[in-house]
Amino acid sequence: MKDKYGKTLIACYLGFITQAIAANFAPLLFLTFKRTYGIPISEIAFISTTFFFTQLLIDLFCAKFVDRIGYRKCVVASEIFSAAGLIGLAILPEILPNAYAGIIISVIVYAMGSGLIEVLVSPIVEACPFENKSSVMSLLHSFYCWGSVGVILLSTAFFAVFGIENWRTLACIWALVPIYNVFNFLSCPIERLTEEGEGLAIRDLCKLPIFWISIILMVCAGASEISMAQWASAYVESALGLPKSVGDIMGPCLFAVAMGISRLFYGKYGEKVDLIKFMTGSGVLCLVCYLLAGLGGNPIAGLAGCIICGFSVGIMWPGTISITSVRIKAGGTALFALLAMAGDMGGSIGPAIVGFVTQNAGNNLKAGMLAGCVFPIVLVISVCMLKVVKVKR
Repeated sequence: MKDKYGKTLIACYLGFITQAIAANFAPLLFLTFKRTYGIPISEIAFISTTFFFTQLLIDLFCAKFVDRIGYRKCVVASEIFSAAGLIGLAILPEILPNAYAGIIISVIVYAMGSGLIEVLVSPIVEACPFENKSSVMSLLHSFYCWGSVGVILLSTAFFAVFGIENWRTLACIWALVPIYNVFNFLSCPIERLTEEGEGLAIRDLCKLPIFWISIILMVCAGASEISMAQWASAYVESALGLPKSVGDIMGPCLFAVAMGISRLFYGKYGEKVDLIKFMTGSGVLCLVCYLLAGLGGNPIAGLAGCIICGFSVGIMWPGTISITSVRIKAGGTALFALLAMAGDMGGSIGPAIVGFVTQNAGNNLKAGMLAGCVFPIVLVISVCMLKVVKVKR
């Protein structure tokens, strides 16, 4: 069984690495865009908003149409969109009259690919007849973390050796990953969770209390993860007074490493660990990390809180998917798409709340981190509710 679906797993691993490239490469170039094309910071900030908003729209699209189109066609399209967007990022700003328009078009294209990957890869693996699927799912999601670390470190090394002015070449090099993965998804075995028409409709899912608890869980998982990940670099710079290049490595990079270790740990030992208890403990640890970042008078303790937070949030996203897919077996693609949408929504709302509180507290990032405590608190409450809510068959 492992040999038969080994190529499927490799394709899905590379799918999440592709998503990590799409999510993390452009932010490394924000200041370069400003210097090269004279784009103001207010417009550059809209690049990330465009990326996440496009993913949200793709999540909604997948909930309605993927089962009709077919998994293989859609997941192959995800890799093509990702590659096209990365190559477009290197070419379009140079050939279009408005460089910013070229960047936004490219971001929309590879965000479409990223959104499809996010929705499709998890159900593809869930449909494979593996034992202990929650462990397999956690290991799968760890590849997003390793991809993020790889993009940050390898891109930083490339810029140091060849100069950041050659970023267009690197964008095309990163595009080789999804191009290669197109052939993997064309040839690997792909099963379906449910046959067309057999999965629950969106209106039927909305009638299940456990579905809404899972949606809240995913919103809080996305908010807990992305809020700390996006603000970690700024926190390290402000608290420790380190330059941005060091802040990127000590903040987001070590955060991603800790998150990957958490998912790798559950992927290896998941059959011996109760997932509900592990998620509850992770939620409590996440709350402690936000309190350390918000209240800690010692900058080193605050930095430790930022890094350990990566470990605490690691299981939340894949764990919620695993729990929900087991309890709503007929959820189908619509369930995975709506869960992904909720996670993206949390990833959009969470950092905005932290930023809003920070600004209104006189640019005090510690106050913003304290506001972020609400996410792990609601998450722990939601996990506890899963224990008592019964599923209507």
